[in-house]
Amino acid sequence: MPEDMNEAVSDILGSGGDGLADDIMVAAVENYVKHFNNGDYEGVANLYAETATVEDPIGTPIKNGKSEIREFYKMSTQLGAQLALNGPVRATANAAAFAFSVTTESPNGAIQVDVIDTFKFDADGKVIEMCAYWGQSNVKM
Repeated sequence: MPEDMNEAVSDILGSGGDGLADDIMVAAVENYVKHFNNGDYEGVANLYAETATVEDPIGTPIKNGKSEIREFYKMSTQLGAQLALNGPVRATANAAAFAFSVTTESPNGAIQVDVIDTFKFDADGKVIEMCAYWGQSNVKM
């Protein structure tokens, strides 16, 4: 039996194997938020691998490859929305998950969307898959 919580967590996670360092994934998420908030769609797109996919939100057509991803973020950043993390980034192996809010203004007032994104990374720290989880019930006006 593990003697303390740290030992128990180490037993569950194992040695970490071939996973990417957590700080690399956390930095990628932080850069994603920073670039998006600055309207820097090129900076956002450069976080992705050439053959990456984006499904935002889940159930909508998948954006395939960096060119489609760049166009998606070009359109998204032009809306003037701002992202704010809601808690720490959860990272392990080659994946990260993070909760955040998107806020923007409309003619009828402020809109907030609560989202959870997941990133999967390649060995070079580039995002190879992004999935966004949000729906109508997560939109507040």
